[in-house]
Amino acid sequence: MSSPEPFVFSTAPLEARAQDLHDRFVHADPFPSIVIDDFLPQDQAELILSEFPDPDSDAWLDWRKRDLVHQPKKQGIGHARNLEKVSPHVQHMLMAFNSYPFLHFLEVLTGIEKLLPDPHFHGGGLHQILPGGKLMVHADFNKLRELDLYRRLNVLLYLNKDWQDDYGGHLELWDTSMRNCVQRIAPVFNRLVVFRTNKTSFHGHPDPLATPDGVTRKSLALYYYTAKPSETDAYDGNTDWQE
Repeated sequence: MSSPEPFVFSTAPLEARAQDLHDRFVHADPFPSIVIDDFLPQDQAELILSEFPDPDSDAWLDWRKRDLVHQPKKQGIGHARNLEKVSPHVQHMLMAFNSYPFLHFLEVLTGIEKLLPDPHFHGGGLHQILPGGKLMVHADFNKLRELDLYRRLNVLLYLNKDWQDDYGGHLELWDTSMRNCVQRIAPVFNRLVVFRTNKTSFHGHPDPLATPDGVTRKSLALYYYTAKPSETDAYDGNTDWQE
């Protein structure tokens, strides 16, 4: 595959897209969220997938989050210094998601002002779930102690071509009572998911991944913060796992 021109987001078309989707995001059930298909230009999504590290790549060796109860068989490259082991194109795309045009897109989409990226990629970056893996339903930590910031949004870009429904791996969004799964979102190729995160935004993919050998669930994961907390949300640095 020939390398396309270096990619940057353009502010004006993203802003227009965000304006069109704002009401859908704000009024989504069970909490503010949006699913956007074909988000990246096709050639860019194809390039990122082609350079996504294989499961046995040395790029995953420094992944320290080895929670065998809540997220078994999960790989991640989640700190900026570890991301140096992935291709320049993948690094460049992650930086594009931390750039002004995308931050402005998120602010218009969500109504949350003064959003900040995490250049350290605490817990974010590249994620990969191996066959049999899962991610139990949870509400994320929403105070980033290392930078003294308050987490407001999760953004996921899925990179799974020819995904079959019976593979599972759907992102589930649960209500605040943890009684009902309200949305199930298939992790299909070039699909962007944005959702508000607080201590009641329960989400995960709790059923073991039923993919054939060699087929993994791939995504880019990015988290966005503000310097001041929301006046209505509670904050702590713990992930709240649910049964």
